[in-house]
Amino acid sequence: MRTIVSLPGDGIGKVVLPEAIRLMEAAGFEANYVHGDIGWEYWQTEGNALPQRTIDLLEEHKIGLFGAITSKPKDAAAKELAPELQDKGYVYFSPIVGLRQHFNLDLCIRPCKAFQGNPLNFIRRKGENDFEEPPVDTVIFRQNTEGLYGGVEWTNPPKQVRDALETHPKMARFKNVAGEDLAISTRIVTRPATQRIMRAAFEYAKKFGYKNVTVCEKPNVLRETSGMMVQEARKVKEEYPDIDLWETNIDAQMMWLTKNPEDYGVIVAENMFGDIISDGFAGLVGGLGFACSANIGDEVAVFEPTHGSAPKYEELDPSIVNPIAMFLSACMMLDHLGETEKSDRIRKAISEVISEGKVRTYDMMKLRGGPDVFEKGACATQEMTDAVISKVRG
Repeated sequence: MRTIVSLPGDGIGKVVLPEAIRLMEAAGFEANYVHGDIGWEYWQTEGNALPQRTIDLLEEHKIGLFGAITSKPKDAAAKELAPELQDKGYVYFSPIVGLRQHFNLDLCIRPCKAFQGNPLNFIRRKGENDFEEPPVDTVIFRQNTEGLYGGVEWTNPPKQVRDALETHPKMARFKNVAGEDLAISTRIVTRPATQRIMRAAFEYAKKFGYKNVTVCEKPNVLRETSGMMVQEARKVKEEYPDIDLWETNIDAQMMWLTKNPEDYGVIVAENMFGDIISDGFAGLVGGLGFACSANIGDEVAVFEPTHGSAPKYEELDPSIVNPIAMFLSACMMLDHLGETEKSDRIRKAISEVISEGKVRTYDMMKLRGGPDVFEKGACATQEMTDAVISKVRG
């Protein structure tokens, strides 16, 4: 029997992940689940949100199912360390970013597909009293380990770094800025990683029948890094004559997001741009309550919803949060494991529940979150799971 590393993390991750496991078991997926310590609690008590023991579990079992994480800026995080860890040189790093980099989970895949009948879907006005609901079905391929999220940055950069940077003529304008007033983040893009994600995107489009791949960058300004992304996309496209290659700039793409979202199939972007565009498309299909993702490397894969930990909702009993993003992330894990019959049944069940409209979480009803949402007809997290399970079982 397969073993899955269960990584609930923080806040509502501890709520939605057990519900996803309950749903998969109802669909007939059998596995052993081992708990992995990750998140804010371990930062506070150990100075490390991603303990080595958790890395070791993933090294052994290769598959992780992740809930949600709390992240805070460096100074705010330092203040929440246990007193005995204060001023000992501990620096907070996002554990999910740490997992991506440690295991080289360089392919981040984020499907954004509208479920018919979801009241949160994007609609477009057609006339005075008419509208249309575009069938959005876009998959974002986000380069997961490089770019602006690569972590190579400094405040008050050391002399050798500054000296190297000042060999570039564009640094002349910063020559007189004091080191303590200078913060630098790098955007590093490598050709092998770019080639890998471009080929993966085209292969995905070919396998699932998407007609186009869009590289969404900013090569007119970021001439070297975005330029390499576009250059490699053009090279890979030559191997796929039946798939169109489109090129868009990230700023224009966000402006066009609601113009013709149904036209986009697969979109490829660097780490930060991929983060931005995937959240934008998620907003068209219901928001982060429906946003799932996969982080895939050569050996290890971790699957997660893209929403945050929403700690203010963790203690509500019964829970009000929408578990569908977690369910869809679990479906991506099942696909990865070759359990497509079970994942297809779960997705079909989710679609039927949404289409019927009898069971809806507070976000689907456009309510402000709080314990009073039940009085207004919203379902609890567990009730949504029950509704999907009933459809799975037929």
